[in-house]
Amino acid sequence: MQGDPMEWIAASLLPGLGPATVARLRQEGLSIPHLMRGECGLPPHVRLRTTTLAALHDYQRGGSLRSQAQALCQQACDHHWALLTPSHPIYPDLLNEIADPPMVLWCQGAMTCLQLPMLGVVGSRNASRQGLQQAHDFAAALGRAGLMPISGLALGIDAAVHRACVEQSLPTLAVVGTGLDQVYPRRNAGLARQILDTGGLILSEYPPGTPPRQPHFPRRNRIISGLSVGTLVVEAAPRSGSLITARQALEQGREVFAIPGSVHNPLSRGCHALIREGATLVERVDHVIEHLGALLGVLESPGTEVNEVEPALPEDEVLQQVPFEPVWLDQLAQDTGLAFDVLQARLMLLEMEGWVELSGSRVQRIRG
Repeated sequence: MQGDPMEWIAASLLPGLGPATVARLRQEGLSIPHLMRGECGLPPHVRLRTTTLAALHDYQRGGSLRSQAQALCQQACDHHWALLTPSHPIYPDLLNEIADPPMVLWCQGAMTCLQLPMLGVVGSRNASRQGLQQAHDFAAALGRAGLMPISGLALGIDAAVHRACVEQSLPTLAVVGTGLDQVYPRRNAGLARQILDTGGLILSEYPPGTPPRQPHFPRRNRIISGLSVGTLVVEAAPRSGSLITARQALEQGREVFAIPGSVHNPLSRGCHALIREGATLVERVDHVIEHLGALLGVLESPGTEVNEVEPALPEDEVLQQVPFEPVWLDQLAQDTGLAFDVLQARLMLLEMEGWVELSGSRVQRIRG
């Protein structure tokens, strides 16, 4: 039984009743709408907190919890937000399979996005220039191949993923850790509008009025991995939200992919750890497509289009001398025989073209 979304909203507001508990109750055959209306009791072996039961009875008597749920439903109607509950016919099947699916999905944008196969693409908020370029290129190629990239609308890798899609008018999905009435971080407000304008979708399990709180972001990561057939990690520190997402994907029985990087880059260590633990190493989008194509049966190899994001290797003698590990500029000047100011000017041009990355007095090559 689908039930009234208001009943699910009220259930999500009950103190001490989280998604995992609700999932267990549903496994017991208990209907959440029936429970909220007082039309069924709890199984004898199920115990809820006193505060939970008090709030449940308050809702059944038409108290403040019912008024709050009614107001939230009206707000969704006023803003044309869709509300999906686990018993709704278009609630994503993959998400419904996880141990703690959200009780309510607040959705803004094109609901048709939920019919597309999705791949989570995540990484560091403080990504390197190379990482941002990789995220951008992979997301654009994945979208062209029919696999919708989804991420969390955070700074760094997340933003690069969404931006790659909107630049090519491809749909993308952003899972946020706030209510839909606010964007965090604020500097991504324009990007959020572009996601909606290009046929994408923004969703949250949190009702409007919910501010950004630290615990919300690790929680929302299970939704990214839960919606996805797999998760691609571009750059990640050893302890990061991206690794949380990847490990949640593994727990959910989904594929995990990781892009390797330089051993000198601390943001490569998380990816290397995942690869050691069994994640699939990928260097090109084709590696993801080949791995998932048989599973989904609908993906097309990006073919030559993927190569278009990689410019032709320039015939530049300076670039040939720059290694993929950081090297001191004075050492490079000695190796090339160029004056220091001439070398700096050449490296700045190469950096603008995306071939190298300058960091203080050191430089490293970031494209093959």
